[in-house]
Amino acid sequence: MDKKLRVGILGATGMVGQRFISLLENHPWYEVVVVAASPRSAGKTYAEAVGNRWKMKTPMPEAVKDLVVLNVNEVENVASQVDFVFSAVDMSKDEIKAIEEAYAKTETPVVSNNSAHRWTPDVPMVVPEINPEHFEVIKYQRERLGTKRGFVAVKPNCSIQSYAPALHALKEFGPKVVVATTYQAISGAGKNFHDWPEMMHNIIPYIGGEEEKSEQEPLRLWGKIENGVIVKAEGPVITTQCIRVPVEDGHTAAVFVSFEKKPTKEEIIDRWVNFKGLPQELNLPSAPKQFIQYLEEDNRPQVLLDRDYENGMGVSLGRLREDVVYDYKFVGLSHNTVRGAAGGAVLCAETLTALGYIKAKA
Repeated sequence: MDKKLRVGILGATGMVGQRFISLLENHPWYEVVVVAASPRSAGKTYAEAVGNRWKMKTPMPEAVKDLVVLNVNEVENVASQVDFVFSAVDMSKDEIKAIEEAYAKTETPVVSNNSAHRWTPDVPMVVPEINPEHFEVIKYQRERLGTKRGFVAVKPNCSIQSYAPALHALKEFGPKVVVATTYQAISGAGKNFHDWPEMMHNIIPYIGGEEEKSEQEPLRLWGKIENGVIVKAEGPVITTQCIRVPVEDGHTAAVFVSFEKKPTKEEIIDRWVNFKGLPQELNLPSAPKQFIQYLEEDNRPQVLLDRDYENGMGVSLGRLREDVVYDYKFVGLSHNTVRGAAGGAVLCAETLTALGYIKAKA
């Protein structure tokens, strides 16, 4: 790419916005030129607006410190300065839907971390290794919005990244029933232990809306485009429990699965470790070289040891064994704010760029 694309971050001061900022530092294709947030942050430098709320483990990039925060609601002003935007705005679902479509209608592609548009029928919700073909629905969305280059694309919920790729790699064997319990880090709620001290030494067996997302969103990933909309797959049947645990980053899943055609353990591990998707074929900048790793040790994967596998963009699996009720059980782990949030959105943008959906504005 001769010249880097100009990127705006909507909701730049929040935790996911900060993760976008950190991941895009020195990105070979993209340069953050605009940071936008709520009116109360507008007019301040990014460093002033964030203040002591910088939550990343790496320092705030020098290149963004002095950027003046724009009002995210001033859509035309923000859109005029960028080629596309990442969205991590903190608003109600209806407000998010409206503002993301408003940006798209300025002919500015929107790659969103938010859940608001995940079930909009003509908005692709994509894990690039699993369902990049869903980006083809963008042409129908553009017809609805009346745009030539503007659109909205989203990534799925962070909780499913630890098990949906593992199941997708085994599609040839026909997964039919899946039981998953997820153990989810507090950063999934946009918090750390300083913000949420009552999570220390604690477990909360409820995360609002998470179980519905964890059960239904994989089916949308495995759906098909029909008559200009994405129709979710009918199976497998997935049931989940989602539990908040005292971990800063990293979502773990304990998974049980039965198949139409039961594979051997060796076949499962082979499909996992050799699985490649479009990002690997295209050698995209943020793509993990090996998407899925299998760990033989009985006590892996572990959050502290394995969440940063492939810079947080890979999935770690372990403890695969036969079960007395289901065919097999295993444990999965993924980094919820990298692969599960901002990093997954960056990889979506890279895929969209490689496929020609995101280009420099004329």
